[in-house]
Amino acid sequence: MKNHEVAELLRNIAQLLEIKNELIFRIRAYEKAALVIENLDEDIEDVWKQGKLEDIPGVGEALTKKISEFLETGKLEYYEKLKKQVPVNMEELGKVAGLGPKTIMKLYKELNVKNLKDLEKAAKQKKIENIEGLGETVEENILKSIEFAKSTGNRFLLGTALDIAEDIKDILKKFKEVNNVEIGGSLRRRKETIGDIDILITSKNPAKVIDFFTKMDDVEDVLAKGPTKSSVRLKEGLQADLRVLPEKIYGAALLYFTGSKQHNIVLRKIAIKKRMKLSEYGVFNKKTNKLLAGKTEEECYKKLGLRYIEPEIREDGGEIELAMKNKLPKLIGYNDLKGDLQMHTKYSDGNNTIMEMALASKKLGHEYICITDHVGETFKITNSLNEKRIKKQRIEINMVNKKLKGIVILQGGEVNIRDNGSLDLKDNVLKELDIVLAAIHSGFKNPKEKINKRIIRAMENPNVDIIAHPSGRLINQRPAIEWDFDEILEKARQTKTVLEVNASQERLDLKDVHVSAAVKAKVKLSIGTDSHETDQLRNYKLGIATARRGWAAKKDVINTYSVKDMLKLLK
Repeated sequence: MKNHEVAELLRNIAQLLEIKNELIFRIRAYEKAALVIENLDEDIEDVWKQGKLEDIPGVGEALTKKISEFLETGKLEYYEKLKKQVPVNMEELGKVAGLGPKTIMKLYKELNVKNLKDLEKAAKQKKIENIEGLGETVEENILKSIEFAKSTGNRFLLGTALDIAEDIKDILKKFKEVNNVEIGGSLRRRKETIGDIDILITSKNPAKVIDFFTKMDDVEDVLAKGPTKSSVRLKEGLQADLRVLPEKIYGAALLYFTGSKQHNIVLRKIAIKKRMKLSEYGVFNKKTNKLLAGKTEEECYKKLGLRYIEPEIREDGGEIELAMKNKLPKLIGYNDLKGDLQMHTKYSDGNNTIMEMALASKKLGHEYICITDHVGETFKITNSLNEKRIKKQRIEINMVNKKLKGIVILQGGEVNIRDNGSLDLKDNVLKELDIVLAAIHSGFKNPKEKINKRIIRAMENPNVDIIAHPSGRLINQRPAIEWDFDEILEKARQTKTVLEVNASQERLDLKDVHVSAAVKAKVKLSIGTDSHETDQLRNYKLGIATARRGWAAKKDVINTYSVKDMLKLLK
C-alpha cells in the first residue's frame, strides 16, 4: 500500500505552501486529503486503478491529477518545483516538533538555517536565543525536539505497519503452497512503533514460497534470498522477513520470533531448571535431545509448566510468574467494545456527517457511539461549536436516532482545557451534553506543576467525564507533556474521572505503561478512536491492543458495558 507515501507527500506540499504564504484553504485541502488517504481501508493504488480517486472525501480533480502522476511515475513534478522555490529542506525541518513554517523561514532569514544539521549547530551555539520572538526557551525546546526526532528513528506507526503486514499475510494465504501463516515480532505484540515485519509460514515447498514472496508487487528490493528465509524492502520503506518452517516446530519458532527478548530469556531459564532446552526449534530433553514440544505455542508453554501468555504482554513484566501460578488476568478482547467514545463530524473538523459516522460504526458492530465534536467559545482553530450550534447538533442527533435502529448516538463534546485549567465553555452548556471530554490542545511545554494543575482543575469540574489523549503526545512527532502521572491518577480516582486510551495511531494515549498504572489504581478507562472520518473508526482495535499491553481487563474499560451501564459509570 502506498497510502503512507501519498499522505506524506501531500503533507510536505502543505508545509511548502505555508512557507510560500499561499491561501489557507489550499494548505488545508492538502492536509485534509493526507489525513483521509492515510486512514483509507483500501489501497490507494487500487482506488486509482479503478478511476475512483475523486470519490475520496477531499480529493477533487486537481488532487486526483497530482496523485495519479505520483502513483504512475513515482514522483510529482509540482512537488519538485515547489522544493526548488523554497530555500530550506522542509522534509527534514518539518519533522522537528514545534517548528512551524513561519519559524523555519525566520531561522533561514536570520541564521541561514537550511536543514537539520544547520538547525542543531545554531541551537548548540546559542544563536537562536538572540532572535526576537524566539529566545532561550525556544532554543532549548528545539534541541530537545531534535534529540526526540533522532531517538524515534525510521520507525513506522503500528497501524501503518499492521495494514501492510496484513496485506502480505492475505496474499500469502491465497498462495496454494502456504499452509499456516502468522505475523511475528514486535508487530504481533502490538508495540506502538515497528522497525520491520516478521512473517512465519509452514509449507512443504519452501523454494516456491520464497520465490513468490520476493516477486510480490510491493517489493522494492530483495535484500536476501535463501532456501527457507528471505528479506525484502517494501515500496513503503519497511523491511519484511519471511521464514518457512516445518509444521513440527512452527509454534516454537513463532514463540521465539514474537519475543520479547527478555520474555524468551526467562523462558529459557525455566527450561534449563526443568532439564530441558528451549530454542526456535522446539522444547527438547536436554539429555536425549528428543523434541518434546514445538508444533504450537500452547504446547511449548504447557511443557514449561505455564499457561498460554497473550503476545501483547510478553515483555517480562510479571506475566511469566503469574502464568506459572495460573493467575494471569483475562485481557479485554478485540470484540469486547460496545461503543466508540470519541469521534468528530463536519460540525467541527471531521469529514463526515453524523449519519455517515453512525452507519459506519454500526457496520463495525458498535451498539452506541458518542459524537464529540470540539466545543468552546475561544478555541476556534478546530471550528468549535458554541451553545447555539450545540443545540442545532442535538436536533440532528435526535433525528438520526429516530431514523437509525440498532445503534444509539450520544451527544458529547471535546472541550479545551485553558491555560489556567478552566474550560472553554460554560458549565450550564456542558451539563446538557451526554459525555464531556476535556483535553489540552496548547501549552504542551508548560512546566510539570502547571500541567498537573490544569488537568486537575479540569477533573474537579463535575461536568468533565473523560480526560482525552491525556499526555498530548504525537508518536514520532511530539513528545508527551511533562507531568506527575501518580498525582493525576489519584485525582482521577477521587473525582471518578475516566482516562482515555486514544486509539488514533498517531497518539495511542494513554500509552501501555499508563494503562497499567490506571488498572492498578482502579481508575476506569475509555477507548475512543478520535476519528475525523469513517475510515478511521476501525482503529478502535489499536486502542484495545494498547489496553491489552497495559493488562486491562474488560471491566476496566467503560465502553465494554451497555450504554445504560456505561453512562452510570460517568459523573
